[in-house]
Amino acid sequence: MKIFVDTANVAEIREAVSWGVVDGVTTNPTLAAKEGKPFLPILKEICSLTKGPVSAEVLAEDAKGMVEEALPLAKVAPNVIIKIPMTAEGLKAAGELKNRGIKTNVTLIFTANQALLAAKAGATYASIFVGRLDDIGEDGMQPVRDAVQIYKTYCYKTEIIAASIRKPEHVLEAAKAGAHVATIPFPILKQCLGHSLTDKGIQRFLDDWKKVRK
Repeated sequence: MKIFVDTANVAEIREAVSWGVVDGVTTNPTLAAKEGKPFLPILKEICSLTKGPVSAEVLAEDAKGMVEEALPLAKVAPNVIIKIPMTAEGLKAAGELKNRGIKTNVTLIFTANQALLAAKAGATYASIFVGRLDDIGEDGMQPVRDAVQIYKTYCYKTEIIAASIRKPEHVLEAAKAGAHVATIPFPILKQCLGHSLTDKGIQRFLDDWKKVRK
C-alpha cells in the first residue's frame, strides 16, 4: 500500500519524505488555508519535495470551471494530480481532463457506487472518506472493501485512496482491505511510527551499553 501524507505544510512534508516511506502528498483548500500563504507557490514547493503524486483541489462547481482551474494547476509540475469533487459535474470534468492527459483524484466519496462511477469516468484515484463515515456511526472501511472487490472484478485501473484517516487503526484496516493508498495526516503518521515498547527497548539497550562500556 502506498502512503501519501495529507498536509500542505512544507516542513511536515519534508520531514515525512526524509523517512523514505512517503509516496505522495494530498492537499485540500482547508489544509492550504492553514498555511496562510498563496497556494501556487506552496504547491510548487511541495512538488519539488517528492516525485510522487501531489493532489491539488479545484473549487469550481461546474465541469467547465473545474477544467479551467485545473489547467494552470497541472502546469505547476508534472506530478500534480487534480482533485475533483464526486458530483455529476465532477465526473464530466474527470473525463475531460483524462482526454487532455491530466490525472485526477475524485474526492469526497462515501459509497462503493460513487467509487464505481469515478472509475468509469476515468479517475486516476478515488478517495473514500473513512473517518467521516465513522463519525456518523457507519463502518467507514466497508466502502473501501467493496470498492477493492469491484475494481478487481472489472480490472479498473483507478486506485483507491483511503482518506479522512483519523487513527493508526485506520491505516492498518486500509492495508488489510487492499486499498492502493492511504493518505495520512502527519501526526497520525508519527503515531504509526512509534510504540512505547520500542521506546523502552531502545532506552534499555542504551542503558545496558553504558554499563558494558564502564
